[in-house]
Amino acid sequence: MLEGVLIAESLQTGAKLTGVPLQITKLTRIEVTNAGDDQPRLWTLLDFAAEESEAQHLADQLASCLSSSGGWYTDFHTPSDTFVIFANKVFSYPRGQAEGRREAQDYGRSVGIPEQQLDWRD
Repeated sequence: MLEGVLIAESLQTGAKLTGVPLQITKLTRIEVTNAGDDQPRLWTLLDFAAEESEAQHLADQLASCLSSSGGWYTDFHTPSDTFVIFANKVFSYPRGQAEGRREAQDYGRSVGIPEQQLDWRD
């Protein structure tokens, strides 16, 4: 299984995620103290799981659904790999690999994601 978290507010208007069966494992509404300038202070977190065989397809689908403004990304993990997804960009690297993490973080900074939000777990 793969597991991840998606912030509902990160989806662009009209986005449709299709063709990947997701199981929502938890839904949480939080107030964020470190929201970026273009991000709302209230977020809806969708913890999800899916079959590991769907990882690349799910990553590609999410990349087409995420808003390119506001500094958003989502991430998920398989037992062996970490996927970090931005609008129209997917990073995948072996869990714990510093170089892969650094490349994804550098890209995140380049698209305006606040430093304190570049904190996904591997």
